[in-house]
Amino acid sequence: MALEIEKLVMPDEVAQAHAKIEADCAACHAAFARENQTTLCVDCHNLIGADLTARRGFHGLHPDVTGSGCASCHTEHQGRSADIIGLDIDTFDHQFTDLPLVGEHQGLDCDDCHQSAMLYRNAPLICAGCHTDDDPHDGGLGQECASCHTPEDWLVVTFEHEVTTGFGLLGGHGELGCSDCHRDQLYDSAVAECVSCHRDDDAHAGYYGTSCDSCHTVYNWEDSFFDHNRQTDFVLSGQHQSVDCAACHVSAELPGDTCINCHSDDDAHEGLLGAACADCHNSTEWQASLFDHQTTRFPLFGGHVEVACQSCHVNELKQNLPGVTCIDCHADDDPHDGQLGDDCASCHNETDWLTDVRFDHDFTAFPLLGAHKDAACADCHADRRFADTPSDCVDCHRQDDIHQGVLGADCATCHTPVDWQRSLFDHALASGFRLSGAHADATCRDCHRTPPAQSGGARSRCVDCHRSDDIHRGEFGQDCARCHSTDTFAGAEERQ
Repeated sequence: MALEIEKLVMPDEVAQAHAKIEADCAACHAAFARENQTTLCVDCHNLIGADLTARRGFHGLHPDVTGSGCASCHTEHQGRSADIIGLDIDTFDHQFTDLPLVGEHQGLDCDDCHQSAMLYRNAPLICAGCHTDDDPHDGGLGQECASCHTPEDWLVVTFEHEVTTGFGLLGGHGELGCSDCHRDQLYDSAVAECVSCHRDDDAHAGYYGTSCDSCHTVYNWEDSFFDHNRQTDFVLSGQHQSVDCAACHVSAELPGDTCINCHSDDDAHEGLLGAACADCHNSTEWQASLFDHQTTRFPLFGGHVEVACQSCHVNELKQNLPGVTCIDCHADDDPHDGQLGDDCASCHNETDWLTDVRFDHDFTAFPLLGAHKDAACADCHADRRFADTPSDCVDCHRQDDIHQGVLGADCATCHTPVDWQRSLFDHALASGFRLSGAHADATCRDCHRTPPAQSGGARSRCVDCHRSDDIHRGEFGQDCARCHSTDTFAGAEERQ
């Protein structure tokens, strides 16, 4: 009704662009809520709404737009021929767009970039959008013209090869022309490895790999230098300093940097102790051992400190080392025969296996509360099956169930571990059936005569319990409550 009234006071026709929705006032107006009009505008003009949200474009960047309603600039109801866009090309400030005009762009006409059939917002923002025909590289350097050129002067090039590409033109490279390396004009695909240009100059025929700069410099290809300690991850120390290069570099592939790569034939342990020879040996004297077991994944503490190596490392050299869990060595010492799993340390310590045994039942899935705290372990774990001991009340208290299963197996519904005799059951809250009148004095078994699993639970209809008390023999239906109340079944009163 409110919008119908607004139609009567419409000042004039809407602009031609909105003519199709003129009859639907609600498309642009919220009755008696002018502040919601802008929301309706951006619902249709969603691209403008996206600009406002992302703080981009003219509407998202101009400070006068923020917080203002659309109608403050775009006035409607001024006739079909009215200009509601209100764009004044002569006064428009391009600085409040995604492409501020600088350099030569300032002297261009709008039509140079904004073609006649194109929305202003759709004008290209990248150089290649207008300068494809001016690109002397024919697209070989991509579309980021600004990485080399500036809008002040197209022919002035400011390309920092090292900054832009990460490959500085040093030594002989500084005297080369672009086409000497970029012969196919595919600049982005140029490879910075020496061998990509100097494969034919490689006197080693690839024997030492492709990293020419590990020995040669860009200043003089013929001069060679190599500092193994500084230029590799393998410092030559001890006896390695006197070894000939060919002793390790026996193929074009670089050798590994672990001892075993060269010394597998010298390994007296036949691989039993792994490939990290340096954990025990040094490059000065191969026979000397500096092994510290604390540096392994199994540091020695407590009783383990005095144990001989052979006590744990008992296998043949071809077999693996023992694991790092207690059970790997102590399976025969396990009085639980594996029933408590492999994590012996959860109860025992490595100082003395038999004393100071610790176990906190509160960190299990069954914390001990109430009377459970005073129970002996064997009361529940009679067969020493600790890990998979059942945790339901009835699993231990089936013989204590005075209900003989009639009320189901979930004892905790009524009882607590603090006092088995106390009950916290609230019939109204738990079942939705409030015990009123004579029902309040009934015993549980008066209604719950069979286990819930067999009966589907006690029924809540009067006739479910009082069918035998029905002197009408069903003549008046099954809704006893129409005439009788829970206070007394005898006597009746008419209920509306």
